[in-house]
Amino acid sequence: MWTLAWWWMLFALPAPWLVRRLLSSRSLDNDAALRVPAASQFADLTGGAGASPKRQWRYAVLWLIWAAVVLAAARPQFVGDPVALPVSGRDLLLAVDLSGSMEEQDFQLDGQWVDRLTATKSVADEFIANRVGDRLGLILFGREAYLQTPLTFDRATIQTLLDESVIGLAGKETAIGDAIGLGIRTLDDAGVEEGRRVLILLTDGANTAGSVEPLKAAELAAQRGVIVYTIGIGADALTVRSLFGLRQINPSADLDEQTLSAIAELTGGRYFRARDTEELAGIYDLLDDLEPAETDEEGFRPIRELFHWPLGLAVAIAALGAILGALAAQPFVGRLQSRAGGAHG
Repeated sequence: MWTLAWWWMLFALPAPWLVRRLLSSRSLDNDAALRVPAASQFADLTGGAGASPKRQWRYAVLWLIWAAVVLAAARPQFVGDPVALPVSGRDLLLAVDLSGSMEEQDFQLDGQWVDRLTATKSVADEFIANRVGDRLGLILFGREAYLQTPLTFDRATIQTLLDESVIGLAGKETAIGDAIGLGIRTLDDAGVEEGRRVLILLTDGANTAGSVEPLKAAELAAQRGVIVYTIGIGADALTVRSLFGLRQINPSADLDEQTLSAIAELTGGRYFRARDTEELAGIYDLLDDLEPAETDEEGFRPIRELFHWPLGLAVAIAALGAILGALAAQPFVGRLQSRAGGAHG
């Protein structure tokens, strides 16, 4: 349908007529700075009082220009049919461990041994990039837990801040309970509805710091409707060289799988174990299958602005009128010049 966004601008249409009525011709004559004896000649040019009928069209042209300008100022628009946009998305918080144990180089990436944080960044970047339509937030924790990024649709910023994180940035110890508590508070502050609150917690150790016990934090998360998915990261066996030759060690001996499983079970989530890069990538693929939370259907009407059409019409008519006026004035100027020459003669 057609509509005017600023329809009240149409009240300006009678402005020139009002100005002409309020300012009488007598007052204009009294204020004139130059008096010309042959005023009728100029009146014939301007279409004023005493103008010939042939010049009256000038008024109509001026009114048409003014009407087109006012119509353009009223912003004519064409509003299309409603278009429905079904919205489905999730609000996900990623809590990533930056404790000292993440320095362990027991993951392979492109044939090279890398530390656990580097492998986490590589896999998580792809996971974040695929989250089109979801809001993501980032929590980094060690001895302390910090909200690095609140919930946002800006996935590029999440990726950048995760890539810029370094081991030990939040301390060398691990505060799993504080990270869960911070996630609950962040989701509460964002006003996320129940059923959409998801926290993905990735760690390679046990809770060694913080003021909140992990299981207490999990109970609170369950009360607030927050689903916690926990990921235990680290290889089970790693061959190292020692003074007595090659031997195998368990670099994940400190991983508290029992607590991580209990956290996930209390909150309705799942515990995943990532022993290498492939398993970690597979876990994120499984997380991609989380049931999306449907929201109310949103819609919009496409709007096309049309003000440039009446504005262009006004400019075109004004330009054409100026050209025709200049051509019509040439004979009169010539007559004035000839009279002036005769008077001097």
